[in-house]
Amino acid sequence: MKAVLYHRSGGPEVLTYTDVADPEPGPSDVVIRVAATCVNRLDVIQRNGWFHLEGFTFPHISGMDIAGTVEAVGSSVTAVSAGDRVVVDPSLAGVPEDSKLAGVGDLYGNLGVIGATADGGYAELCLVPSTHVHPVPDAVSLVHAAAFPTTWMTAAHALFDTGELTAGESVLIHAAGSGVATAAIQLAVDAGATVYVTAGTTAKCEKALELGAAAGTENRQTDVAAWVRAQTDGRGVDMVFDFIGPALWEASLNSLAIRGRLVNCGNTTGEEVTIPSLSHLYHMGLRILGSDGYRPGEFGPVWQKYLDGDFEVVIDSEYALAEAGAAQERLLASEHFGKIVLRPGD
Repeated sequence: MKAVLYHRSGGPEVLTYTDVADPEPGPSDVVIRVAATCVNRLDVIQRNGWFHLEGFTFPHISGMDIAGTVEAVGSSVTAVSAGDRVVVDPSLAGVPEDSKLAGVGDLYGNLGVIGATADGGYAELCLVPSTHVHPVPDAVSLVHAAAFPTTWMTAAHALFDTGELTAGESVLIHAAGSGVATAAIQLAVDAGATVYVTAGTTAKCEKALELGAAAGTENRQTDVAAWVRAQTDGRGVDMVFDFIGPALWEASLNSLAIRGRLVNCGNTTGEEVTIPSLSHLYHMGLRILGSDGYRPGEFGPVWQKYLDGDFEVVIDSEYALAEAGAAQERLLASEHFGKIVLRPGD
């Protein structure tokens, strides 16, 4: 099969489009013929060598978002068959013992992730546990299915399981053009929350308004906390949905209402942050919550909600698999709005 892989850290030049051996399923595995996969920031972070998840090894095939058709099934697989259209849950929690990908399911330790620690969707074929595939209805595009896993699961878990967002509350969401933000905006609005957004450009804020956000502001020159206070009659927001980290950390804390909570699920601008005022933190009763990994049982219900809801699948652009380097550089430049898709076989 054809795949894009890399043997060392570096820029897009380390990515090689080449032939590799077809994967063979274990008893509880299936092999997926990949119709679409998406580019995520972790793909670029690991390629550049800035950070590697525990269990990462060279050579590596990225691609955590995978949708396609079942090509082959293992000897003990009965729930799915060759030809089934499926989307893949990339988390390797809850994998059967007779899967080739078993043994790396510790949510708070060595958690494997397809496309991050195991070979992923930047390939024509991908090995996954049969328990981690979910049916895609015929009416749903496989590109739209591939846009789901990492962004919608990250957003849903952070907003509701960790952050306990409810109808009538308000939430501030940064980097409105990112895939996870476009999902979080729509999920929060669907839940009855009022959504405020920030982004690097006014154009991205305007697009976020089309997804249901109540207001947005450019975050590179604006005093974000002051803007939030102005939007909320001085009250602040009940929640900040944060995956940015240091760049907007102080602004996020200062945007919170009394007993508000900052829910963090990422670190795209760095690892270290400072709490500027402990007295403000405890006098206001603020909470800082880390959003951990979602559980295997969460994927199916959120996937069904995605199918049933009147959500917009936001696709920025599509690239052939051989153009993976260009696709990753578009993401790194933050020029995109929504998901960047790779199409193996195109």
